[in-house]
Amino acid sequence: MNLKVKLFADGSEKAGMLEMYNNPLISGFTTNPTLMRKAGITNYKSFALDILSVIKDKPISFEVFSDDFGEMETQAKEIASWADNVYVKIPITNTKAESSYELVENLCAAGVKLNVTALLTIEQVEQILPALSNGPGGYISVFAGRIADAGVDPVPIMERAVELLNGRNEIELIWASPRELYNVVQADSIGCHIITATNDILKKLPLLGKDLTEFSLETVRMFYDDGRHAGYSL
Repeated sequence: MNLKVKLFADGSEKAGMLEMYNNPLISGFTTNPTLMRKAGITNYKSFALDILSVIKDKPISFEVFSDDFGEMETQAKEIASWADNVYVKIPITNTKAESSYELVENLCAAGVKLNVTALLTIEQVEQILPALSNGPGGYISVFAGRIADAGVDPVPIMERAVELLNGRNEIELIWASPRELYNVVQADSIGCHIITATNDILKKLPLLGKDLTEFSLETVRMFYDDGRHAGYSL
């Protein structure tokens, strides 16, 4: 299957990131503090600089971790200084539900490349676009997977977001937090620019277009072999 959507790897484990870096299908990387914590990372800057010493030619996003906009700005400028391929992730609001619009505007004016993250509504996309449009380029990450977790079809929301970004060549839409490989197909079909996925999803890419009858037979064989190896009897 020929995909037009760009594939970004989402993760914070060095071995997994470098594995995906060597995969020609992967065009970039995203991280976040939650993934870093799960990976056992204790020194944020050391981890980032270590990764950036290898991944120099593909975009990679690192997120601020303060809840104060003044401190976020300081962190963002520090993170941006680490390498030219760095995008700084700024949440759409802080934990008090205060908009990060002014922060995004200030950072764009300072020439910082941004990835505005944790958006789940079209209203949020509409609200942040003017601030992001005056910068050196950036991403808007809409968490389609979390929208689906809420029992809402994310496709119409993502389609509308694609429309809103039409003609804004400096800004790309990221389909974030996918739950299954089919989300890659969905993102591609609506013209979404990027989808970022964990390695376990990306490793299923060879399954795209697989013959379903053959896939059924392989599944039957798997069940049979597992039952045989377990030594089950009645």
